[in-house]
Amino acid sequence: MELHNNNNTCTSFDISRGSSVVQDKLSKSRRVRNKSVDFDDNLLYAENPRLIYINDPRRTNDKYEFTGNEIRTSKYTLITFLPKNLFIQFHRVAYLYFLAIAALNQLPPLAVFGRTVSLFPLLFVLCVTAIKDGYEDWRRHRSDRNENNREALVLQLGEFQMKEWKKIRAGEVVKIHADETIPCDMVLLGTSDPSGLAYIQTMNLDGESNLKTRYAMQETVSSVFEGCNVLGLIRCEQPNRNIYEFTANMEFNGQKFPLSQSNVVLRGCQLKNTDWIIGVVVYAGQETKAMLNSAVSPSKRSKLESYMNRETLWLSIFLLVMCSVVALGMGLWLHRHEEELDTLPYYRKRYLTKGKDNGKTYRYYGIPMETFFSFLSSIIVFQIMIPISLYITMELVRLGQSYFMIEDKHMYDSSSGSRFQCRSLNINEDLGQVRYVFSDKTGTLTENKMEFRKASVYGKNYESSDLTDDSLLDHNIRAAAVLRSRWKLKSEISVDSKLMDLLHKDLAGVERIAAHEFFLTLAACNTVIPIVSQDTSSGHGRSESWEDVEAIDYQGESPDEQALVSAASAYGYTLFERTSGHIVIDINGNKLRLDVLGLHEFDSVRKRMSVVIRFPNNAVKVIVKGADTTMFNILARDTERDDQIGRVTQSHLTEYSSEGLRTLVVAARDLTDVELEQWQCRYEDASTSLIDRAAKLRQTAALVECNLNLLGATAIEDKLQDGVPETIEALRQAGIKVWVLTGDKQETAISIGLSCKLLAADMQQIIINGNSEEECKNLLADAKIRHGVQSANRKNQNLERKNSENGYLEITDDAKSSNVLQWHAGKEEPAVCAPLALIIDGNSLVYILEKDLESELFDIATSCKVVLCCRVAPLQKAGIVDLVKSRTDDMTLAIGDGANDVSMIQMADVGVGICGQEGRQAVMASDFAMGQFRFLKRLLLVHGHWNYQRVGYLVLYNFYRNAVFVLMLFWYVPFFVVNLSFLNFLGALLKNIKKIK
Repeated sequence: MELHNNNNTCTSFDISRGSSVVQDKLSKSRRVRNKSVDFDDNLLYAENPRLIYINDPRRTNDKYEFTGNEIRTSKYTLITFLPKNLFIQFHRVAYLYFLAIAALNQLPPLAVFGRTVSLFPLLFVLCVTAIKDGYEDWRRHRSDRNENNREALVLQLGEFQMKEWKKIRAGEVVKIHADETIPCDMVLLGTSDPSGLAYIQTMNLDGESNLKTRYAMQETVSSVFEGCNVLGLIRCEQPNRNIYEFTANMEFNGQKFPLSQSNVVLRGCQLKNTDWIIGVVVYAGQETKAMLNSAVSPSKRSKLESYMNRETLWLSIFLLVMCSVVALGMGLWLHRHEEELDTLPYYRKRYLTKGKDNGKTYRYYGIPMETFFSFLSSIIVFQIMIPISLYITMELVRLGQSYFMIEDKHMYDSSSGSRFQCRSLNINEDLGQVRYVFSDKTGTLTENKMEFRKASVYGKNYESSDLTDDSLLDHNIRAAAVLRSRWKLKSEISVDSKLMDLLHKDLAGVERIAAHEFFLTLAACNTVIPIVSQDTSSGHGRSESWEDVEAIDYQGESPDEQALVSAASAYGYTLFERTSGHIVIDINGNKLRLDVLGLHEFDSVRKRMSVVIRFPNNAVKVIVKGADTTMFNILARDTERDDQIGRVTQSHLTEYSSEGLRTLVVAARDLTDVELEQWQCRYEDASTSLIDRAAKLRQTAALVECNLNLLGATAIEDKLQDGVPETIEALRQAGIKVWVLTGDKQETAISIGLSCKLLAADMQQIIINGNSEEECKNLLADAKIRHGVQSANRKNQNLERKNSENGYLEITDDAKSSNVLQWHAGKEEPAVCAPLALIIDGNSLVYILEKDLESELFDIATSCKVVLCCRVAPLQKAGIVDLVKSRTDDMTLAIGDGANDVSMIQMADVGVGICGQEGRQAVMASDFAMGQFRFLKRLLLVHGHWNYQRVGYLVLYNFYRNAVFVLMLFWYVPFFVVNLSFLNFLGALLKNIKKIK
C-alpha cells in the first residue's frame, strides 16, 4: 500500500490480518439495550456486534451476512413492473369501480357500449400513470447504474487499485482523494495530515454546508506513516439510521481504544481541504447510514380528496338506488306484460321467423334474470355519475398551480437566491384551509445569523455599542489593530473598550484572571474548525506589522459556537489550529498549546458541553458552557462572593433574555491528580463501551462537571427576519392561529414574541411551569377555573361564536363570570375581555403529553389567542401538532428550518421548510419550501385561497355536470315506459273498436 506524502515520496505499508481470536457471532437479532449503569463491557455475551477484520473481507464476511456495496433505489424490474404498478394504482377505490364497470360491459347481455370502447378510459388513465412511473423508475435505474459503476482506490495485493463501487466489501481498505465522494461508511485509519485530521462536507447526507472534522486515531496514523504492520479488529454496532452517532471500538497491536462519530466518514460525504484519507469499510451498500435514511417523507393526502372519497361513496349509494328503481320498474313491467311480450313492440322473447329458430328463446332469461341484468345495465349506463376524468383533470390543474407558485416573483428570496419549491403536488388546495400554523423561532422567525452583543464577566456587564466619544473610538481602533495585525476575521466585530482594557492590563487580580479564563473557554470549549488562508485584501502602504495578515474563518455545526469563537478572536483569543489531540490559541501574539484530554459533547439531557484540557505547565482544567437551567445547579457556593456573583449574573441573564438575546453560562475549575485519574479511568471505559455509551459518558461527565467556578455569561443576538410582524398580523386577521414552538428559554421567547407582534401587552398570560405531574395538573385546573375555560364537550354543546375581526373562539361571559366567582371569592375578578396567551415550557410538556392531561392542555390552548412553547424537544413539537390534529378537523401547517423541526413538519397536514442556516433537513422533509417566513402570507392568503377555490369549483362542476347527464337518462326510463304503456293501451283500444264495428 502506497501513501503519498507532501514530498511525493512513497512509503510501503502492509496491513495484515488481526491476530485476535474472537468468539463466533451470535445469531442476528434486534439489539436490546442494557440499561445497567455498570461499565463492564459484556458485549460478547449479551450483544451482537459486527466484527470487521481490517483488510480481510473474506474473514469479515465468512458467513455471507453482509451486503455488498451495490445500491438500488428503484421500485421495479422488468418482471415486476406490470403487476406491482397495477397493484399500487388499484389502491384507488375509484379505479376498482371503473374496472368493475368495464368487466360488466364485456358480458353479452350487458353490452351497453362497445366492449373495446368501454375499456379505453380506464386503460388511458392506467397507461398514463404507468408511463410516468416507468419513466421515473428508469431514471432511478440510470442513477443507480452510474453510482454503482463509479470507481475508488482499494487495497489489493499490497497496492491500491481501481475498483467499482458495487464490488467493494466490508473489511476492505479504501483510499479517497480530495473532492471525491465517500463510497461507503468507513472508519478512518490515516489522513494526509500527520495529526490525523480530515475535513468533510455532509451536504449530500444532511444538507449542512459547513465543514466538519473527522479524526483518525493517533495510533493508526503513526502506523500508517511509519509503514508498520497494522493488526486490526473493529467491533461496531449493527447498521442503524442514526447519522449523528457511531459506537465501536478497535483492537490492534495489542491496544484497545474507542471509536465514535468523529472517527467515521459516511457514504455520500465529500472530502474537503484534505489531500487524502484511508479507511476501512464497516457498512456497505444498503446498510450504510445514507441508504437507511433514504426513505421519502410520508405521503400526505389532500383533505379535499378525502371529501371526494366521501362524496363518491354517497354518489355510489345514490347510483345503486337509481339502478334499483330502474330494475324494480323493469321487473314489474315484465310481470305485468308477461303474456304479451311476444306481441308487444320493442320487446320480444321468442323468434317469430320461419325456419329452425322459430319459437326459440331470443336472449330471454326469465323475469328474475332480466331484472338483474337490467340492474347491471343501468350501472353501466349511469356510470358517469362518478367521473374518471376528474382525477386526470385535477392532476393537470395542480400541476398548473404549482407552476404559478414556483414562478411567483413575490416569493423569490434574492438574498439566498432560492425560489419557491413545490415538493408535493397533491395538497396544493390544503393551503387555503389552514387554521393552525406551528412555527419554529430560531432561523424561521429570526435570521439565525448570530452576533455577539453582551457579556457578563465575573459579575460585571459589558456590551458592544457604537461609541461616540472620539478618545474611546481611537482607543478601540488601536486595540483592534494590535489584535488583528496577524488575524483578520471574516466579519468585523465591535468590542467593549473597558473589557479590552481589562484583558490587556498586566494585573493578577481575580477579575483579570476570570476574564482571561472566560475568553479562553469561549475559544477552546467548542468543535469549531479554524480555516486559515492568506489575506490578499490588505492594501499596500501599511506598516510592516500588517504584512503577515492571515484571514481566518470558522466552520462549525452551530452558528452559536461560530459567533462565540469569533468574539473570542476579536478580544485577542484566536483559535487557529485544531487536531484530535490538541488545540493552539493565539493570545495577543503568544501561542498557547492546550492538550485535549477529553470532550463531553452537548446533549439534550445535560444541556452543556465540557472539555478537559492540559496546560503547558501540566495544570489540568475542565471548562464548561451550557444553559443556565443546568449550569447554576453545578456551581460552587463556597463563599459569599460566589453567591453574589451568581445572583448578579442571573439578573444579567434575565435582562439579556428580556431583550431577546440567546444566553449561555460559562464556568471552569481546576482538577486534582486524583480527580483526573478517576475521570480518565471512567472516561476510557465509557468511551470504549458499546452498551449505553451515551449514558455512561453522562455519568462520567458528572465527575468533573461539579463545583464549578462561575466565569460569566454570553448574550448573542438573533435578529428577526424582514416582514415577520406583518405576516403574523395578516395571518391572525385571516383567522389563522399562530403557535411558536422553540427550544429557547422562556424570557427569550417572550421577548421575541413581543417584538414580532405575536404577543401583545394587553394579553393575559397563562404560564405553566411545572416540575411534577401533580403540579402540572393543578396549574392546568387553576387556569381553567380562573379564566373560565370550558371543556371540549361543553364547547360542542354550547353555541360557538366567532370573533368578527380575528375569528377566534370566544368564551361566554356567563361562563367566565360564574367560574371566576367559584375560583376564589376574595380575588379580584380579571378582565374577561382581554385575550389569553398560553406560555408553557418543555418540562411541563413531559408530564402533560405523556399523562392523562392532554385534554386539559387542549382546552386551554384552543381557548387562547396565542400559544408559546419554550424549551421543547423535537418530539414534543410533533406532540403539540398531533394534539391539535387528532382532536380537531382543522388543517395544520408546520414551518421550520432545522433538523429539529423535521418531526413537526412531517406530523402536520402541510409542512413548509425554510432554506436557512441550519441545513436543508427541513426542506428535504417538507411539502413546500421557501426562503423567508414572510412568504407564508402570500402562500396561504393568495395562492392557498386561489388553489382551494379553483379546485373546489372544478370538483363541484364535474359532479354537477355528470349528475345532470345521469338524471336525464334516469328520467328517460320511466318516461319511455309510460309512453310504451300508452301506445299498448291505444293499440288495444283500436282493436276493440274494430271488433265492435
